[in-house]
Amino acid sequence: MITELAEWAAGYRPTEADARVARTALVDTVAVALAAEDDPIVGITAELPGPARWGAIGHVLDFDDVHLPSTSHVSVVCVTAALAAGGGERDYLVGAGVMARLGAALGWEHYAAGWHATCTAGAPAAAVAAGSAMGLDAEGLTRAMALAVPGAGGVRRSFGTSGKSLQVGFAVEAGVRAARLAAAGASADPGAVEQWFSLVRGSGTVDVAGGAVPAGLAVKLHPCCYALQRPIGAARELHARGVRAADVDRLTVTTPAGAMAPLLHHDPQTGLEGKFSMEYAVAATLLDAFPELRTFTDEAVRRPEARRLVERTELELHDGGTDLLAGDVAITASLVGGGRETARLRIPPGHPDAPPSEAELAAKVTACAGPERADDVMHLDWPGAADLLRSRFG
Repeated sequence: MITELAEWAAGYRPTEADARVARTALVDTVAVALAAEDDPIVGITAELPGPARWGAIGHVLDFDDVHLPSTSHVSVVCVTAALAAGGGERDYLVGAGVMARLGAALGWEHYAAGWHATCTAGAPAAAVAAGSAMGLDAEGLTRAMALAVPGAGGVRRSFGTSGKSLQVGFAVEAGVRAARLAAAGASADPGAVEQWFSLVRGSGTVDVAGGAVPAGLAVKLHPCCYALQRPIGAARELHARGVRAADVDRLTVTTPAGAMAPLLHHDPQTGLEGKFSMEYAVAATLLDAFPELRTFTDEAVRRPEARRLVERTELELHDGGTDLLAGDVAITASLVGGGRETARLRIPPGHPDAPPSEAELAAKVTACAGPERADDVMHLDWPGAADLLRSRFG
């Protein structure tokens, strides 16, 4: 497995479609990092190495893109690792390709067991992105991935705390460090990756066919867990029909149980917890129409009307598949004066099958980076992106 991935990465040549993926990933990742400039994580990570700091800051808002088959946040890891090593588009794409394939091979059982695939698949992938930027050949990339194994860990229990973004940063740093050690001549046993894969319940096989990132990347339109993008979309439909929070006596969310796997917080008290709460996300959508950065502050989560709806939200879970977008979601609002409104959704906006328009991406960049920097971010190149992150976060 590891040799096959390394040989694919060493011989990969970008296509035009892959270049478009890389372009969106760069713009989206940098914009989301800039949106976190005032987050406490900036101070918390002040003494961490650059790659760890950039990774943690880029992930703390949970606004970065997602690869659905691997249940992992590919670009915050691979854009950051490539930039930290002085790399560019191709280096990002080979890292992203390894992460998508390795994460998909780890499979749903790995995620359901409590692992955070962004970290487990992320550390070896960061080693590939950084190692490619450093000019490593297939044998060197193999050693780099093996050297990243000690940092290839992270658990879902950290969701809703600083630990989630920090462990993503640790995975990026582990990969960049491993690539540097491999470039310096450190030896490693490729079998370490195979043994690690078995220990963390990897159950699939690696397929190197297809483009750089098989199945594409989902771009988030709302700054919270991807498992909430679909219910938010359904709740937005209710709001568009005129349903307002004050009109609602009770909410019922019907969804496959698998889609709830990362949504650990049923009574959130902080903005971070709200990003992993089905109950709060639906309530907030009826309050705010379009959940955005301000929706997921501590103050917003504690709004009396939000608290009222959270307490009046019931979940009806059923079998229906084992991934975040299994089946569909239905939200039924029982109204104060009688009557009911139901909205149902299968594919959320931003999904690879419903990608954001240029206008939607530009609106997200503006919301994240501010109107004065939005145009510059939309037209960043890879060296410019590295300079920008370095100037803002060291």
